[in-house]
This record gives sequence, structure tokens and C-alpha cells, in this order.
Amino acid sequence: MSANLTAFAYLVSAVLFILALRGLSSPETSRRGNIMGMIGMLIAVVVTVIRPDVVSYEWIIAGLVIGGGIGTATALRIQMTAMPQLVAAFHSLVGLAAVLVAAAAYYNPEAYGIVDAGGDLLVASRIEMGIGVVIGAITFTGSIVAFTKLQGLVSGNPVTFPGQHLVNLAIGVAIVALIVWFCFDLDPRIFWAMTVLSLVIGVLIIIPIGGADMPVVVSMLNSYSGWAAAGIGFTLENTALIITGALVGSSGAILSYIMCKAMNRSFFSVILGGFGGEDTSAARGARSDRPVKAGSAEDAAFIMKNAGKVIIVPGYGMAVAQAQHTLREMCDELKAQGVEIRHAIHPVAGRMPGHMNVLLAEANVPYDEVFELEEINSEFQTADVAFVIGANDVTNPAARDDPQSPIFGMPILDVDKAKTVLFVKRSLSPGYAGIDNELFYKDNTMMLFGDAKKMVEDIVKAL
Repeated sequence: MSANLTAFAYLVSAVLFILALRGLSSPETSRRGNIMGMIGMLIAVVVTVIRPDVVSYEWIIAGLVIGGGIGTATALRIQMTAMPQLVAAFHSLVGLAAVLVAAAAYYNPEAYGIVDAGGDLLVASRIEMGIGVVIGAITFTGSIVAFTKLQGLVSGNPVTFPGQHLVNLAIGVAIVALIVWFCFDLDPRIFWAMTVLSLVIGVLIIIPIGGADMPVVVSMLNSYSGWAAAGIGFTLENTALIITGALVGSSGAILSYIMCKAMNRSFFSVILGGFGGEDTSAARGARSDRPVKAGSAEDAAFIMKNAGKVIIVPGYGMAVAQAQHTLREMCDELKAQGVEIRHAIHPVAGRMPGHMNVLLAEANVPYDEVFELEEINSEFQTADVAFVIGANDVTNPAARDDPQSPIFGMPILDVDKAKTVLFVKRSLSPGYAGIDNELFYKDNTMMLFGDAKKMVEDIVKAL
């Protein structure tokens, strides 16, 4: 395959990736966007495999078979509730791939055509390689830590120690110094020293981030993986990899900014130590002395079928219970009785961006009934019922009313302004941020204790 034809195919692939991102910006076009992205990736892979400089297909075929088998098995078995940790795990593989490719290019630069007339590694390639391996290593270990937190293998609370920021700063300065040194000296000890330090800093910057900030972490690691891929794309002189990495890196960075804004937190405050590990023992003690109004499925059915407008607020609890299909059935029944139904989505509901949107789309909830926070927040004061199913921190009035709250200033869904709040939850335990929800104790709140799916099923029966 000629170089010109290869370049053209990579260009077509890159355009398809851009159109895929454009399609994914809206639920109505997301399926088409996914298809475009898959076609673009297929073109990129095929073109790369049939390039004339490929001298052996055994390892390539083995990798395709093993990787494709693992990917297929994972896609068939994974639950939607586990999607955040799956994304984190995939990010770690991208980071590891960047490190391995950089190492391969370092030890055999002639094969990659990145040597000068004297046979030495090009200075530009040293810079690209250094940046790529550092970002890749940080992405690898950082994503593994994020995966273990999201999977529940370790506590979601922040892990801190005295002088942590100074240690991180010292390691960061050392990494930069090693990259500069690497430009003048190709000693393997320098290459592996910056790799090891990057692996360490990847752990250290994620462990102090608490559970409430994990959606931002997933988005941030997505950005890192893109920049790692772009850096290695320069090393390999592969335009498709450069463009794709830049797309992923920039879109991930923009999404991280949007999510930080939605949580009223700066990106640096997240990196320097997230909230989510506060001691909630005092809050638990306070809850035992504070009265709550508990109701039944029959009570909820009676209230909602006599309402004119009901706003549904889904959260991670709905995802865990896999209650989205039953919830849609409940909404269909209410609409049949003349009740207006809307769904309100907070930008950080769940544990990754768009988590709730995907679940509702899976249950075939009409797109025109789903609204983002900015679009629907003013409507709660005209709603008869706000039906909260598993959402906790994103509905906590303390974020709006209590200056002492760790989440003060975070935009929330103003569900407490509805005439009646029906809150489906297993218990009064705090949310992922680790703090009590003042909404539980409001006069207009009725708690519906139990598994989300079972509770909604009972409501449907009562309706």
C-alpha cells in the first residue's frame, strides 16, 4: 500500500472519528456516532496491518485474537453498573501500551525511522518519547487505582499522609528534569527512572481523591490516555494516532472542566485531594435523633397518580438495582393516567459522565422527556412530585444552603422545591461524598425504604 494511499486512509479514519464525537454529543445521533467510530477504527487497524513495513504477522494476529476475545467476552458480560470501572480499566491498557511502544522505539529506533544521520535517536523523538512514556505510565497506575476504588476492592475514601503535596511536587520536578536529561543522554537508567517515577506519581495523585470526585477522575484519565496516544503517535509518525489521541485528550479535558464546574470544584482542588472521606459517625448519630417520614409503595402510587407533573431524578442506586426498565413501566402507567413525566439528569449523577442518560436510553425512555440540570431545575417548583430513585449527593440541599458543608456551592437538582419528594433508598446512609443528606428530613419528603427495583415494581402494581 503506497504512502499516499495510507495517508488518505488515515485521513478518512480521522474524519470518521471527528464525526463520531459529533454524533455522541446527542442521544438521538449517538448510535450513528458509535457506528462511525467503529468504521474509522476498522479502517485505521486494517491500513496499519497491511503497511509494507510490517514484516511479521504472527504477533499481530495473536494480539488481535487474544484482545478481541477478551473484549468480546467483557462486552457480553459487563453490567451497566460496572461501566465506570471498565472505562478506568481500559484507560490503564492505553497507558501501558504507550509505555511499551515507547520502550520498543527506544531500544530499536532504526525500525521506527527516528534516527539521525549518525544513527542516534532524534532529539525531537526523545522529547516526544519522554512525554509519551510519562503520561502513559501515569495513566496506567492512576487508572488501576481508580478501578480498584470504583470496584470496591479498596476504600473510596481519600488516602493522605503528611507532606504528600511536597512529595508529589518533588517527584514531578524530578520527572521533568529526567526528560530534559534524556534529551542529552540516552542512558537506559534515565529512561527507566522517569518511567518508574511516573508510575509512582500515577498512584499518588489518585489515592487522595475521594469517592465523590471519581466521575471527574474517570474523565481526567480519559484525557490522559488520549495525550499518551498522541505522544506515541508522534514517535511512530502515525497521523491517525496523533489525531485520535488529540481528539480523546482534548474532549476528555473539556469534559473534566464541565464536570468540575458542575460540582463547583476546580480541577486542581480535585487533584490535590478530593472530598469523600469525611468522618460520618457524627452524622449517623444525628440521624438517629432526627425524624423522617416513611411511606409505602401504595402511598407513593396514590400521590403520583393524583399529580399533574412528576419529575423523575435517577441516580446510582437505580443503576445498582437495574431498575430503569421497571421505572419506564411506572412512567408509562402514569402517563396513561394523564400525568406529565419528565426526567432530570445531573451532570455527575452516577459514577461517570452520561451514566444515567445511557441507562434511560437502554430502557427506551423518550429523549424528549430527559433534561439536564440547567434545563429543568426551575421546573421543580411547579412539580407536584419529585421522584428521586437512588440519587443522593446531587439532591442534597446542604450544597445550596450550608456554607460549612464540604459540597457547598455544588449545583444541585432543586428537588426539595417540589410539593412532595418521594425518595427511594435502602437506608439513611450517606452518599458517595460521605455526608448526610438534609433532604431526608424535609417536611415535604417521604422516604421509600427498600431496593429500588422492588419498590418501583410495587408502585406499578399499586397503580
